[in-house]
Amino acid sequence: MFSHVMLGANDVDASKGFYDATLGAIGAAPGRVDAKGRVLYAHGGGLLMLGKPIDGEPACHANGGTVGFLADSSEAVDAWHAAGLAHGGTAIEDPPGVRAGSFGPLYLAYLRDPAGNKLCAIHRLPA
Repeated sequence: MFSHVMLGANDVDASKGFYDATLGAIGAAPGRVDAKGRVLYAHGGGLLMLGKPIDGEPACHANGGTVGFLADSSEAVDAWHAAGLAHGGTAIEDPPGVRAGSFGPLYLAYLRDPAGNKLCAIHRLPA
């Protein structure tokens, strides 16, 4: 359904460090910077891009929005969370762990990135 996710960042270098660490924890290569200064990550069929807003206004997070990243294991979710905390992220909601939901058991962790975007790493557990 989605072709890509683009997130605004006021400090692109800080955001790149955060996403290189967190996405690296779930198997993605470090982001590459294009000619326009945007950072691009391609992994598992998805594309994430970071950059300063093209209208020149400050980047801000979406209230109520969340970007979710798939992980291959609960250990990868924990590594993602730890990498994020070590690279300028902020822990939010409950600590990483199992949640029961309408989609079956999930192992989740939540963070805010350096720009304030709400993120989730998720591993789907066997029913």
